Amino acid sequence: MSSNTPPRLHYAWLIVGTGILILLSALGLGRFALGMLLPAMSSALELNYGQMGIISAVNFVGYLLAVLIAGKLTARFGFRALITVGVLIVACAMSAVGFSIGFLSVASALLLLGIGSGLANIPIMGLITHWFDSSKRGQAAGTLLIGNSLGIILSGALVPALNLSQGNEGWRYSWLIFFIIALITALIAVTILRNSPADKGLTMVKAGNGKQHQQPNITVSLKQTILHIGAIYFLFGFTYVIYATFIVTSLIEDYHMNEQTAGQFWLWIGIISLLSGPLFGTLSDYIGRRKTLMLVFSLQTCAYLLVALSKESSYLYLSILLFGLCVWSVPPIITATIADHLGTQKAVTALGLVTLFFSFGQITGPALAGMMAEYQNSFAGGFLLAGGCTALAVALSSLLPKTASKARYA
Repeated sequence: MSSNTPPRLHYAWLIVGTGILILLSALGLGRFALGMLLPAMSSALELNYGQMGIISAVNFVGYLLAVLIAGKLTARFGFRALITVGVLIVACAMSAVGFSIGFLSVASALLLLGIGSGLANIPIMGLITHWFDSSKRGQAAGTLLIGNSLGIILSGALVPALNLSQGNEGWRYSWLIFFIIALITALIAVTILRNSPADKGLTMVKAGNGKQHQQPNITVSLKQTILHIGAIYFLFGFTYVIYATFIVTSLIEDYHMNEQTAGQFWLWIGIISLLSGPLFGTLSDYIGRRKTLMLVFSLQTCAYLLVALSKESSYLYLSILLFGLCVWSVPPIITATIADHLGTQKAVTALGLVTLFFSFGQITGPALAGMMAEYQNSFAGGFLLAGGCTALAVALSSLLPKTASKARYA
């Protein structure tokens, strides 16, 4: 073979490309589009504020239920089968939401949607650890998170356009289009995904020199490590969802913007966040997971405190820039950290365990910030709380062991 022949694309990157579509369907559209659709849905289905809160919460509850069983189901059925089934559940649930006629039907559909999202997301993140060694794991896991950003961008452009053209039924058309996207994604998943490189006669992707990172061999506690990483992941879930849930409302009520201008800011967050996962995931491969987490949480602390402590527009722009840049950075680093510490065989189960912490953070964060806003008549207190928690996350990240894939557990 000629030395000038370009290298072939490793099949692992097709897994990553499919994973982007999976996260686009399961989370980008299945979760993050809900906030934009809720106003039209609540009007058409005559939902009160309490019912809106419940249907938002049941989606997280469904995801939490999936997290509890994802590890065991993956061990029994394999990544490819479970991920495909998860995306099919997402597709069916999206269709059911589109045809909902009242509170109970939409709540049931969103519960199912949360379950499908978890059954797709947890295994695809775990699958990546089987296809990439520690020298490329952060980059690969981070690239997956582009799917979340694409979901925000797509829903930000599609939902207002359909609401404008189709009136009160526009939200139904949005969900049905999401259903078609998820169904196509499931077909791609079952065609492309493989449970391991051995299924294609390949080995996992390594750094350009073909060598894995060599790391110190020390003894650490398995339980302690999961609790430590789980605490960090809880703080991330608790804080990012406060900002994501309330920033648009804060722009309208605290900064006195109109809905269209506030919506433009949300769209820009989606665009900026395209860099988030790949940038910091790759950085973690080079400077280490611990240092990258410390950097990310430091930037997030600045983002939250800027919007909490000042009403200057320049600080607001900087806050949104920093949040968008960091928003998807933590999940791929957490995924890579777990695989580094526990090995690929235990990664899915361990990821499910620490995702429990993350899920509780997502549920409690906006609930507490919402109560604070009700009492203070401003969202500044919630953003200040988020900034304090991410500062704590910096400290906890600094205490992570420097070891990774070579650690052995007592």
